[in-house]
Amino acid sequence: MGQRYQRVLLKLSGEALMGPQKFGHDHDTISAICNDIKQVRDAGYQISVVVGGGNICRGAIATSIGIERVSADHMGMLATVINALAIQSVLESFGVHTRIQSAIPMTTICESYIRRKAIRHMEKGRVVIFAAGTGNPYFTTDSGAALRAAELNCDAILKGSQVDGVYSDDPRLHPNAVKHEKLTYKEVLSGDLKVLDAAAVTLARENKIPILIFNIHHQGELLRVLEGVGSFSTIQ
Repeated sequence: MGQRYQRVLLKLSGEALMGPQKFGHDHDTISAICNDIKQVRDAGYQISVVVGGGNICRGAIATSIGIERVSADHMGMLATVINALAIQSVLESFGVHTRIQSAIPMTTICESYIRRKAIRHMEKGRVVIFAAGTGNPYFTTDSGAALRAAELNCDAILKGSQVDGVYSDDPRLHPNAVKHEKLTYKEVLSGDLKVLDAAAVTLARENKIPILIFNIHHQGELLRVLEGVGSFSTIQ
């Protein structure tokens, strides 16, 4: 195929599903993201998705109102399952076969995470959506994404962001912010750059998995990034 990557993992934040809303889900935004996922799958890539839950429940906010940390994190994990179901529903309306695998068993609505099964699904052209992070409190869905990418021998992690890469400052607030086209894992960690959490970056570094940061809201950008022609930053 002449592709740099064959099997990839897309990391979506829960906030990416909100669009202009302040909470929950925006139909047009989710449809656009799912259309991009379908485009990548149709181009012959094996793709899986890890989704966060911040559009519904953030563990940090739950703890601020007196809910203890482990329960708050479990609430956040359950929010990711709701998001996974939303993505699955829209993808399947586009004719894309999907499977949700949850790190917390809930067999009434989705499969439990089984590594070999996930690989087999992707080999058959299905999009696998991983929910509930790592299944453990104190770990973010970024860490869940890096863990699944390592377990499944993914060639790259694609982080869907609100901007088209890693900048010296927030380019939406600072027009003169400088974009970093390429960074090393060490630069991200030592600079404490808030691209992904440190545990996720460390896991990606140990397994030599490049991380590509791009703007999830630019239609068609996911495939362009995979083909090396989009606008993105690379961490490796």
